Parts: sequence; C-alpha cells; structure tokens
Amino acid sequence: MMGPAHSLSGAAAWLGVGAAAAAAGHTMPWPVLVVGALITAGAALAPDLDHKAATISRAFGPVSKTLCEIVDKLSFAVYKATRKPGDPRRTGGHRTLTHTWLWAVLIGGGASLLAITAGRWGVLAILFVHLVLAVEGLLWRAARVSSDVLVWLLGATSAWMLAGILDQPGNGADWLFTAPGQEYLWLGLPIVLGALVHDIGDALTVSGCPILWPIPLGRKRWYPIGPPKAMRFRAGSWVELKVLMPVFMLLGGVGGASALNLI
Repeated sequence: MMGPAHSLSGAAAWLGVGAAAAAAGHTMPWPVLVVGALITAGAALAPDLDHKAATISRAFGPVSKTLCEIVDKLSFAVYKATRKPGDPRRTGGHRTLTHTWLWAVLIGGGASLLAITAGRWGVLAILFVHLVLAVEGLLWRAARVSSDVLVWLLGATSAWMLAGILDQPGNGADWLFTAPGQEYLWLGLPIVLGALVHDIGDALTVSGCPILWPIPLGRKRWYPIGPPKAMRFRAGSWVELKVLMPVFMLLGGVGGASALNLI
C-alpha cells in the first residue's frame, strides 16, 4: 500500500478500538481517541523506514534518510542471517525485519518505556514524531507542497497542545494504566497497532508480507503472508485508491461515532 492508505487504515483501526472499548464499558476520553488515532496514522508509515523512497525516509530530512539507510542494512543483515533454504536471495532489506509482528511489539514496547521513564519530554517526542508522520500521511497533498519546517512546526505545536490536554485530570493520561508513573504506558498500543495494520495492508498486495517472522513455515522463515494471489492488488492501484481508502474513511467515521457514544 501507499502512505495515505496506510495512514487512513491506521486511524480507522484505532477508532475501531475506541468503539470496542466503549461497547465494553471502558470508554476512551476524547483526547485519547484523537491522540491515539493520530499516533496510529503516523505509526502505520513507520515500517517503511527500510525503504529510501518511502514517506518516512523523507519526513525528517537528513536524520530520517540516514536512519533509513541504517535500518535497511540492519534488516538485510538479519534476513541473510536467518533465512531458510526456501527463502529467496535478496539485495536489500525492504519488507523484512520492520514488517514483522516482533518489530511492532519491540517498537511499541520501546515507546511505552520511553513515555514512563523520560517523563513529559518522552511523551512529547513520541507525539511529535507520529504527528509529523500523520500529517505526511493523511494530508499528503498539502505536505508535499509545504516546506518540511512548516510540517515540523505543526507537529511540535500540536504535540505540545495535545500533551497539555492529556495531562488534565480525566482527559486520559491514565486512561488504561492508573498506577503512579504509568500514566502514559498506553502510548505504545497505537504504535503496535499502526505497525501491524501496515503489515496487514502490505500482505494484501502482490508481494505479501512476512508478518510471522521468525516463526518458520515449511522451508521458509520469511514466508510472505497474504490472501490467494487472485485477490491481491498492486500498491497504488485503483483497488487501493477507489475502494479501500473510501472504506477506511467510512469505517473510521462509524468507529469514531461509536467510540463517542453518538450512535
């Protein structure tokens, strides 16, 4: 999938979680619903950090470009070190390590650890990175014609404002974890969800996605999970643009309304 579809599917997934939480009697405060949807929309772009042409590789200038090169080499090294006889030879690391459930869990867990150990600055860093990515994904047309600095300023000011709103009593800092010092532990959840939604989206395309690594399947450890080939599509095709993206918007709208108990 392309960036906009990934971000839309990520936001829709978190709004669906909000609807499920409301149905279970644990309604999210609206700031948690909004912040979680934005984080998930941004996190749904993050697995493509192994691709130099991806949105995330351009989002933070030289910093993200350099990180992209490092992650690509790391992913390729892990692939070569763990491949089984049935896995094909590769020349790069795209759609390998960062497109697995294990990577999603590690990144989400790392974000939660940062949030509870680094305090407010850790929370602000998590919000800033994912809000910039959310702008790049959800408002990609506007982001393409704007300067990077403007997008970064928007991400920074939005992160500061949303963190202040969440800090207010009853607004959701302790929505899921109430123990002292664990108020923002939940921030890792939308990051895990965003990464997994990205992987599922890529699994629908012609190349599939090795979500289950390192669990081996037959002679392959990097088995490209996906539906039957007749049901797959190419990234950026009309199926993605004309069918899936409208469906994601519709599901997100219904999920958000349900999460706020409007329907």
